Amino acid sequence: MKPQLKISILGAGSWGTALAIVFQQNLHDVTIWSRSKNEVKKINGTRINLKYLPKVKIPDQIKITSDLDEATRNKDVIFTVIPAQYLRSVLEKISFENIKNTIICNASKGIEIATLKTMSQVIRDCFPSIKIKKLAVLSGPSHAEEVCKQIPTTIVVASYSRKNSKLLAQSLSTPYFRIYVGDDVRGIELGGSLKNVIALAAGIIDGIGFGDNTKAALMTRGMSEISRLGIKLGALPRTFAGLSGMGDLIVTCMSKHSRNRFVGKEIGKGKKIKQILKNMNMVAEGVATSKSVYNLSKKYKIDMPISNEIYKILYEDKDCKQATYELMTRALKNEY
Repeated sequence: MKPQLKISILGAGSWGTALAIVFQQNLHDVTIWSRSKNEVKKINGTRINLKYLPKVKIPDQIKITSDLDEATRNKDVIFTVIPAQYLRSVLEKISFENIKNTIICNASKGIEIATLKTMSQVIRDCFPSIKIKKLAVLSGPSHAEEVCKQIPTTIVVASYSRKNSKLLAQSLSTPYFRIYVGDDVRGIELGGSLKNVIALAAGIIDGIGFGDNTKAALMTRGMSEISRLGIKLGALPRTFAGLSGMGDLIVTCMSKHSRNRFVGKEIGKGKKIKQILKNMNMVAEGVATSKSVYNLSKKYKIDMPISNEIYKILYEDKDCKQATYELMTRALKNEY
């Protein structure tokens, strides 16, 4: 029999809402936190997250609150599902006494621009006394829209404690939501974050009107870049062939649900990034992450030509076709 856990989801976006619904189906005690009192009032009134998942009913058993103290006190597991650039500001408002015995599982995908740190590193910054075995990460190819329809989905969880990894996988899996146990927290976080930059490039390919040949090349060479940087930062090479690496890259580059692919596609059509983001409800993490990746590649002297061109397209207004031409006409080299 699965243990019944007290779980809190920090972040009421599409993915946070979807995770809450999955976990409640396993009869866990689930709370969703949102910083917006108005949003909490609306969701509690309709039991629908109209902004992010307008066709999905949220079970009455799931508590929804804007009280951060209530959301973090006496929980077994807290999932952070907050956009990467805002996570630190939320964590700084949480009392360590509330979470010192709690498993903190990151489910956000991004790298903090100011520090070039992953979300687990940000968590450790905010709670220096936290036991490392209490940290975990959940990632993989998983669009909230499909999870809420109970479409079979497989992801991976890893912790610095094998016991806690197994606890999360066994307690939270369902017949349509299968969780594998991983052993590489750093690699899983990096795979889930870096693929968003390549997904922007995949969208640009679609927006320009290039074909399958181009996208296959992009994904393959993009994974080479992800692996090079990830290994330099301490990840295990095999991680990038797994669910949080190639698996997540495939779904984010190909899916109609992908925010990052959508942004790239609009850029490929000739639209400006500021206008695209202004008209979006959701956060496309790859836009900020592209700046982090650009700075990491320079810091560690890692060759990342695709990621660097995406940075120049986003932040230096470089022409997409010119970027493609320069990538295609670089000096020829061995594949490996």
